[in-house]
Amino acid sequence: MKQTIAFLFVLLSFSCSQEKKEDLTTHLHKKIDQWHIDAAHTNFESYFNFISPDGVFIGTDVSERWSKKEFSEFSKPYFDNGKAWEFTAIERTIKLAPSNKIAWFDEVLETWMGECRATGVLGYNGENWKLEHYQLSVTIANDLMEAFLDLKK
Repeated sequence: MKQTIAFLFVLLSFSCSQEKKEDLTTHLHKKIDQWHIDAAHTNFESYFNFISPDGVFIGTDVSERWSKKEFSEFSKPYFDNGKAWEFTAIERTIKLAPSNKIAWFDEVLETWMGECRATGVLGYNGENWKLEHYQLSVTIANDLMEAFLDLKK
């Protein structure tokens, strides 16, 4: 009887833990979607408040490794002119660390550059989730790689 009760307790704990992870993953999808919406609607404060003070944004150009401060200074004129960028997630996968305080994700985005891929890391600071690292990449179909490399020459 004690073994049955112990088994049921473990099963219930696992079930609650899985449900909590699913709820958290749904919450993080919404946070990332909102971040993209903030750029599309040029909500500068909200967009940059989501990025950690030590956050890094890596753009598509090899020179683009921006601190939050650098990226916000570069981006401010675009937001001020009402024309930032619009990225819409087509698909996204989020993985949570066992602590539920770190998450990493990858996503395929519809952008003005066509489909792009991005990866990111989120951290929970005890109050809010913040974007710690984001890398945006332009995708190139394998069968177009040779022609692309010729263009780079």
